[in-house]
Amino acid sequence: MTKKVSILIPAYNEEKRILDTIKGLEGIEEIDEIIVVNDGSTDNTVEKAKKAGAKIVNMKRNVGKGTALKEGLKYVKNDIVVFLDADVGLSSREVKKLILPVIQDEADVTIAKFPKTNVKTGFGFVRTLAKKGVKYFTGYEIESSLSGQRAFKKKVLDDLKTFYKGYGIEVGMTIDILKKGYRIKEIEVEMTHSVTGRDLKGFIHRGKQFWDILKVLLYKLIKNSR
Repeated sequence: MTKKVSILIPAYNEEKRILDTIKGLEGIEEIDEIIVVNDGSTDNTVEKAKKAGAKIVNMKRNVGKGTALKEGLKYVKNDIVVFLDADVGLSSREVKKLILPVIQDEADVTIAKFPKTNVKTGFGFVRTLAKKGVKYFTGYEIESSLSGQRAFKKKVLDDLKTFYKGYGIEVGMTIDILKKGYRIKEIEVEMTHSVTGRDLKGFIHRGKQFWDILKVLLYKLIKNSR
């Protein structure tokens, strides 16, 4: 019997991409549940997600990715769970590459490794902080520790004591999973998502990312020193 998969998509004002993101999952036989956690959207994200056949979990206000995912987990019914960003569009079809190694017990968690883009984004500060932070606390080099596209055995998620807020969730979660001895496998995928450029909006976004990740790393440093 094929193990079934729940897809969990946190979404904040993603009306332009959410329909394609859900549509890209059609025909993947392992998936039998798609849940969109509406993180206080003020556009038509919910209407479009419903139209595409997703279940909706509504947050009363914008609480951030980590809190939205934690709430969404209360509603999943399957033993394998995929976290998927709402902006990957039709490239969400690549999620099957993440699912299969978990079903086949080749890994407890898989993380999507995106292809390099020619678009100039930031200067690598956020990525470097994430990579060095994970290595400092675990000894492992994970290239894609910022990636939000992940498949998990549900027992791994159940074993995590802390769900970090904001953009620090992926890095904090990666550290905790590795320290608990679970197997993480990075999987190359042909996925795309919205990228932030070298403009004011992009720098503000990356600034928030950097700060959220730094807070997680500092929290862990203080906790370890006690």
